[in-house]
Amino acid sequence: MTYSFLFFISFLAATIFPLSSELTLVGLLHSDIYNPYLLISIASAGNILGSIFNWLLGFYLLKHANKKWFPFKQNHINDASKRFSKYGLWSLLFAWVPVIGDPLTFIAGILRVNLLVFLTLVSIGKICRYLFVYVLVN
Repeated sequence: MTYSFLFFISFLAATIFPLSSELTLVGLLHSDIYNPYLLISIASAGNILGSIFNWLLGFYLLKHANKKWFPFKQNHINDASKRFSKYGLWSLLFAWVPVIGDPLTFIAGILRVNLLVFLTLVSIGKICRYLFVYVLVN
């Protein structure tokens, strides 16, 4: 149950929901009950899949950007597009950064970034972030 909760929080934290998967991970790491490498793996998997969800939104649903239910507002799309244009694919290494990471992964979908390239860069950044959290806790 705890592992699935961590996965769920990590997934949602990578989307538009203002959740902190890092705080959840830190709490579970401090408990010394759970396997830390499994926790890192599950948090990473959930967060990476959340970013893929954003990429898919950008790839398939941009035509609905003006709808009320659409998760990203036009100003977020414009800001993320500028950042992405300035720094290119390498900016995806920072998809874990709060506030800018979610729109960045969405923009990658809009710009039709190759999914394998996207997955590789986003995964590197997100896994390194969780490993860094683990090192800080221990």
